[in-house]
Amino acid sequence: MTGIIILDKPKDITSFGAVARVRRICGEKKCGHSGTLDPMATGVLTVMLGGATRFCELLPSHDKSYIASFRLGMVTDTLDITGKVLKTRPVTASSSDVLDALESFTGEISQLPPMYSAISVNGQRLYDLARQGIEVERQARTVCIHSAELLESDETSHEYKISVSCSSGTYIRSLIDDIGKKLGCGAVMTDLRRTSANGFSEDAAVTVEQLESAAQNGTLDSILIPVEKALEIYPSVQVTEAQAKRFSNGGELDLNRIKCAKMTGYYRVFGPDNAFLGLGEIRDPENLLVKRVYVPK
Repeated sequence: MTGIIILDKPKDITSFGAVARVRRICGEKKCGHSGTLDPMATGVLTVMLGGATRFCELLPSHDKSYIASFRLGMVTDTLDITGKVLKTRPVTASSSDVLDALESFTGEISQLPPMYSAISVNGQRLYDLARQGIEVERQARTVCIHSAELLESDETSHEYKISVSCSSGTYIRSLIDDIGKKLGCGAVMTDLRRTSANGFSEDAAVTVEQLESAAQNGTLDSILIPVEKALEIYPSVQVTEAQAKRFSNGGELDLNRIKCAKMTGYYRVFGPDNAFLGLGEIRDPENLLVKRVYVPK
């Protein structure tokens, strides 16, 4: 089985665990995902099956969007409500103060990745080190908060809900922690839902239960998204039958024999029958190189 499933990841399960469920339901050994979600988070998880896994790192990252809730007056080691409480502080901030703090983090910002994250340092995951009580130096990253909106506020309970559109690599937990620091009282994330990623919104997502039902009804194919659809950001080029055979065998193609824009970058390559062959790459004005060949199962 080859294609992409946009999974609505359930709460209290790792992204790896969610993919394992998809693997079991679909009966496909080769399975991977793009963009890890915290165990407590729900929402859009792009799962690649079969031959689609070959294109995982070539998926356009796109921007991501989230709806998150947080509570003021607390700091934890994980920066969310599941962690060990490190500090509690009185809260004097109003809803207006929260909105001002939130707006101050829009645009390009420098963000320090949390210790409880899947980033690798010297071959070790940060969360593995964090569980051992080891904290290591991390490099701050430049990320972009495209928009941030305050959706709900409760000054009595100090609970707030926000929607955030951001660049890939942004940690919402860290954003909320930074808001808490700016307000001087600390803040922890209490809920997180990813509403879009890799160009797909939550409208395209299916639950584990819906997958199981489709498997029982023999309708899994209707849920699968073709690989080429996920790569639509790249322009397409159609080649002849002879060129298709050469490309599929790993051979580069002469650009002078192909009708395309000839700009550097990736291209979706289709055969004369409109069958998707893979991704090609133009690095110079002469050749279309093979970047990744599509092998359907």
